Amino acid sequence: MRHQVCIIGGGPSGLLLSLLLRRAGIDAVVLEQRTRDYVLARIRAGVLEQGLCDLLREAGVGKRLDAEGFVHDGTIIAAHGQKVHIDFRALTGKTVTIYGQTEVTRDLYDELDRTGAPIFHEAEEVALHDADGDAPYVTFTQHGRNHRIDCDYIAGCDGFHGISRRTIPETVRREYEHVYPFGWLGILSETRPLYRELVYAGHERGFALCSMRNAHLSRHYLQVPLTDKPQDWSDDAFWAELRRRLPPDLADTLVTGPSVEKSIAPLRSFISEPMSWGRLYLAGDAAHIVPPTGAKGLNLAASDVYYLSRAMIARYAGDEGLLKSYSATALARVWKASRFSWSMTRMLHDFPAEGDFLQRMQRAEVDYLAGSKAAQTTLAENYVGLPY
Repeated sequence: MRHQVCIIGGGPSGLLLSLLLRRAGIDAVVLEQRTRDYVLARIRAGVLEQGLCDLLREAGVGKRLDAEGFVHDGTIIAAHGQKVHIDFRALTGKTVTIYGQTEVTRDLYDELDRTGAPIFHEAEEVALHDADGDAPYVTFTQHGRNHRIDCDYIAGCDGFHGISRRTIPETVRREYEHVYPFGWLGILSETRPLYRELVYAGHERGFALCSMRNAHLSRHYLQVPLTDKPQDWSDDAFWAELRRRLPPDLADTLVTGPSVEKSIAPLRSFISEPMSWGRLYLAGDAAHIVPPTGAKGLNLAASDVYYLSRAMIARYAGDEGLLKSYSATALARVWKASRFSWSMTRMLHDFPAEGDFLQRMQRAEVDYLAGSKAAQTTLAENYVGLPY
């Protein structure tokens, strides 16, 4: 079979890219290793930059987002004896929207179903061929049958463990990585959110975050050692520790309840360069990973999709310039967003191996943030998302 663009990976970045291309008249097909039910069962964060919200509306999937999303004008940084409100709207004129990644994916699937877009689930043994040539193709098996897709371009949206990045030769690819010495223990509970906005807490016992999915579903996180396991933490132990790390006035209002889901995620910063090779183009986690502290993972994938969709649409209109510059353009934003996620992580987490000096520097950083409109503006600009 033949399609103009073969997209590897049926997560939100691959599905969004498919929709944007098809709305421009470009024939795109998606290959996904997992079942649709598996993809929709993934629990991920859902802090959406304004740029991503605009992109979803452009793709025709903004109706439920606009009806059910929670618009946040700011956030709370509570750390080292300070409690600072970062007013996004006042400082930047922009906001963020809380809308779960699972819901984003569901909306994209529904629109692709409505338009009859081709998606192959349970695509196994995916292999990319001649990606650096003029006639790339992709082979895979599905339910025991062999398939081949000839295409003009391949978009690798298959995540950190996918085949796309590893198709780029090691002699071409350079990877940068920093692994953090802790993880995030997260629980989902059917409880009222702690506050109308997200609360980031830095404490001598470790970092905490109070987030939400909707008015009746909360998501909370604790920094824990990498040696911990979810079963090591009872619900009661989690809530007690969360209270210790919050300012007393907020801790007193915390509503607790049984956990619906509990998991531990390690933290890393990772960037692979370049994000293109021949006719293969990477997007999202296939090329970069950020710690969740700055809520940039899904949003960075969206900016990649923005650049790549524009570049491919321009290419089929006769202009190859944006496609040739895609990697450099995308990476410039990736590095800036990664710097922000790294700096937020450094400011708010406990790094016991680095001693008292870092703790005093963290205190100085938060103290400066509390008293400087310029510092608050810098944080707000990065949090709501740098322009595409």
